[in-house]
Amino acid sequence: MDLGLAGKSAIVTGSSRGIGKAIALSLAREGCSVTLCARGAEALEGATAEARAAGGKAHGVVADVTASADLERVVAEAAQQFGGVDILVNNAGGSVAGDDDDAWQRAIDVNLMAAVRASRLVLPLMRERGGGVICHITSIWGREAGGGMPYNAVKAAMTSHAKALSNQVAKDNIRVFSLAPGSIIFPGGGWERATQANPEGMKQFVAQNIPMGRFGRPEAVGDVVAFLVSPRGEWVTGASIVVDGGQSKSNI
Repeated sequence: MDLGLAGKSAIVTGSSRGIGKAIALSLAREGCSVTLCARGAEALEGATAEARAAGGKAHGVVADVTASADLERVVAEAAQQFGGVDILVNNAGGSVAGDDDDAWQRAIDVNLMAAVRASRLVLPLMRERGGGVICHITSIWGREAGGGMPYNAVKAAMTSHAKALSNQVAKDNIRVFSLAPGSIIFPGGGWERATQANPEGMKQFVAQNIPMGRFGRPEAVGDVVAFLVSPRGEWVTGASIVVDGGQSKSNI
């Protein structure tokens, strides 16, 4: 199936590994020009090379998404390199340990505010192109209870932001939605570390919580995102899409 993404310009934040990298590679395979960003230069360079090898043009920007100036640079370089921005995937984020003010602020900055600021920056560029798509990568633990309190709260807020923003920009032919993965395992990620530390406990966790009987793969998320940001997903906006192997308990 041709998704109609050839020649589109996409930004994927937090894309040097895991889900973000898989999304960037899925888009590159469809012919997208992809701007990747992450804090670590070495891993980012490798992911950018993989995106080029997958068939798309790719540009890497070393950036910290909690810094407004860095986000501005990511968007500016994407527009300069590829003529504009059609797609933004706000993937950067993660869990922050603790319950003090600092932990909460860091969770808010790296998850919610990074997505809010990046979205604000790309909207004028998308309007210039006659439309666009923004996707927030959230979590099933945000649609329902689970994970640490700061993580749960900020992922819920991202889902809410995507819905509210989608209504504001629909008139500009800009779609906004959130995608909520379940437990995804990848090298260096939290679930891999947990499995290495307690393999028997993780077997029990999977058996009790994931009907499909295994952790998810980043590629499964990447391919769903590629479809949804493409013209094939033209009627999806404001929604929260679950990709979790049946893990979540909600009916919606």
